[in-house]
Amino acid sequence: MSKKILIVDDLHPAFKEQAISLGYEVDDEPKITRQETLERIAGYDGIAVRTKFRIDAEIFSAAAKLKFVARAGAGLDNIDEKIALERNIKLINAPEGNCDAVGEHATGLLLSLMNNFRRADMEIRNGVWDREGNRGYELKGKKVGIIGYGFMGQSFARKLAGFEVDVMAYDKYKTGFSDAFAREVSMEEIVKHSDVLSLHIPLTTETKQLVDDEYFFHFKKPIFFINTARGEIVNTQAVLNSLKSGKVLGAGLDVLETEKFPALSEQSWYEELKGNAKVILTPHVGGWTFDSYRKISEVLAEKLRNLT
Repeated sequence: MSKKILIVDDLHPAFKEQAISLGYEVDDEPKITRQETLERIAGYDGIAVRTKFRIDAEIFSAAAKLKFVARAGAGLDNIDEKIALERNIKLINAPEGNCDAVGEHATGLLLSLMNNFRRADMEIRNGVWDREGNRGYELKGKKVGIIGYGFMGQSFARKLAGFEVDVMAYDKYKTGFSDAFAREVSMEEIVKHSDVLSLHIPLTTETKQLVDDEYFFHFKKPIFFINTARGEIVNTQAVLNSLKSGKVLGAGLDVLETEKFPALSEQSWYEELKGNAKVILTPHVGGWTFDSYRKISEVLAEKLRNLT
């Protein structure tokens, strides 16, 4: 009997093609619902998902034969890792596939903030020509603090290489990782010297709401703040408070602690966030380019090959 994979989300065909070449029978069902998945998953050895729904206790309980979960993306926060470990179910993801996209997106947000691109564009469209009010900052000579030096943090550091900045990186779970693009520092050095702070850490119980009012309080200089990691790591009201106090000069947020409408518009901080000209918002697309769409599936396919 052949091994079977159920694809429940929109993945580039490269993953399916490679899986078939490895001998898998693949059902590509990007429009399948969670309920339909529960009804069918018992017969599958693997499931491939992006963000459609959480692979939790209910899914695992229904998946008697499941050997692996393939996550088409960087994080594993929509998968119950504890249950997977208990059942010896392999988890594969693809941070290598979209790290360049995230690094470029973070750089774009930073340059846009430092040069007032959003405000200047809106003013000109409304008949305002204000050169002095849109005077920007140069990156050269600035100290950029990176929290988390995995695939995403390293990519951001590489993208900054041509800007002649001092890139400092802190990673609680790694040591000895200084390279040509960043130097390993303590968190104390990050808060003392950073002109820019960029997050590149996963969402865990430890990092949830990590960045709050107290977190920003410790920074010695006003900073530009970038989050392309996970929204729930950051307390949005704390960002707004720090913008008001001048502790944060500008914020580029690709992710928010509540995403999608109408839920986002119902948050107590949404109107303030929407009206703040020092904030640039993008809809969780930092790692979602036409290029990464393909590369993520190629990385997953290679990791699937290594599983067999």
